[in-house]
Amino acid sequence: MTGQERVPVGIIGASGYGGIQLVRLLLEHPGVELVYLGGHSSAGKAYTDIYPHLTHRCNLKIEPIDLEVIAARCQVVFLGLPNGLACDMAPALLAKGCKVLDLSADYRFRDLSVYSEWYKKERSDSTIVAKAVYGLPELYREKIRTAQLIGCPGCYPTASLMALSPLLKQGLIDPATTIIDAKSGTSGGGREAKVNMLLAEAEGSLGAYGVAKHRHTPEIEQICRDLAGQEVRVQFTPHLIPMVRGILATVYATLRDPGLVRDDLITIYSAFYRASPFVKILPNGLYPQTKWAWGTNLCYIGIETDPRTDRVIVMSAIDNLVKGQAGQAVQCLNLMMGWEESLSLPQLAFYP
Repeated sequence: MTGQERVPVGIIGASGYGGIQLVRLLLEHPGVELVYLGGHSSAGKAYTDIYPHLTHRCNLKIEPIDLEVIAARCQVVFLGLPNGLACDMAPALLAKGCKVLDLSADYRFRDLSVYSEWYKKERSDSTIVAKAVYGLPELYREKIRTAQLIGCPGCYPTASLMALSPLLKQGLIDPATTIIDAKSGTSGGGREAKVNMLLAEAEGSLGAYGVAKHRHTPEIEQICRDLAGQEVRVQFTPHLIPMVRGILATVYATLRDPGLVRDDLITIYSAFYRASPFVKILPNGLYPQTKWAWGTNLCYIGIETDPRTDRVIVMSAIDNLVKGQAGQAVQCLNLMMGWEESLSLPQLAFYP
């Protein structure tokens, strides 16, 4: 990329955990210049007042959200906002020629009635929604390359779909038997103060939440339907685990051919993800751990079969803030701009 002019990029909603991950990645990216950080409650503050550890690298202030100013200054805009706000801003930014990557749920759904049912907001921007591409590069790489609007996946759907996709695409399982048991660190709940995220509440405790009604369920099912070519209902149960980063999703399903063994599935997965630089299929008998993915854009996948129950068990580990959020968005940006997909995305974990 030597000699090329850097692309001006802005972030609306930069003060949360997703925002700081984006700032970290974009400050290190040779193809972009971070020129705008926007927010409501934090407007007027120096970004380093919120994150003092960046004093030596970032001199930007949080500015009020003014779409005219943002569009005039930025070629690409990341929206790191709570659900229900991006859909009020993206149309204006797109109309002014910006590429938009939304990290909320607003542009993940093709059917707005599904979105409204689960997120309790009525929408009328179906024309814009029809242009959005689901930002999971391992499945929609070619569509992302030509997109102007990306609906970046949630962290739980990313981990779950990475584990499920080859099984559904190749018709290897009965989709109706799919069960997803997933566990996430506390950063998945965001930076706002919440009682259940306090150290005294979360430390030493493990519990399920959103049982049978978590908002990521229809998002997972939508992509499963694409892969399987039929309606799919999954049983998805998330858990909060007392660690800061990481998601481990364990997926169970009944094999259509009980003769398939672990080696067969490792071969199938390796072929399915052969062009995906961030997916690491583990060898026989090795199962992923969340710490391996800390701070990286990697997804580690381990596979096992149980001939006693004729089930396959697939385990997927990611960093929820990177591959599950900001890193995946930058991966999409790289594809949209025609750059190397892995440009400026970390592949070496913080360890131990």
